[in-house]
Amino acid sequence: MDKSMLKGMLIGGVVVTAVTAAGVTGYQQLKQPVFADVLSVKEATETVRTPREECVDVPVQRRAAVRDQHRIAGTAIGAVAGGLLGSAVGQGTGKKLAIVAGAAAGGYAGNKVQQNLQNRDTESSVERRCKTVYDSSEKHLGYDVTYRLDGKQDMVRMAYNPGTRIPVRDGHLVIDEPPKN
Repeated sequence: MDKSMLKGMLIGGVVVTAVTAAGVTGYQQLKQPVFADVLSVKEATETVRTPREECVDVPVQRRAAVRDQHRIAGTAIGAVAGGLLGSAVGQGTGKKLAIVAGAAAGGYAGNKVQQNLQNRDTESSVERRCKTVYDSSEKHLGYDVTYRLDGKQDMVRMAYNPGTRIPVRDGHLVIDEPPKN
């Protein structure tokens, strides 16, 4: 074999190897899917509860403070009035008994009248009452996408709705949001 024949065979072998490698690589790329088929898309949301304070002014009635806890004024006035009424009845010892009985009964009655007045004596005011209430809102999380790639079904969460297909590059989904037009 001469030198030129040997060179020709060597160059031919390199060319065949390069063409074969390029053909196999091209065939593999043709064989790999370019898109995954989308089977379903479901919007993923989350309910968010946000607390806030809600206040209202409410009219309130309370029993007024008692100034005469022992009801001395009512007892005294009732005793005087009962004694005066008792003095108008009878004479002598009967009159004295009527004054004492009238004073005792009047004192008791005056005490009870003052007690009833004190129990009904109220003061009005306005109070601010607050409570925590919750506002609910839906937060968008993305889209749960069920897809099929190479005969296998799987799911992925995406930031956008991909439509009917998801691009595939080097055997992996391209899930980045596409550029806006």
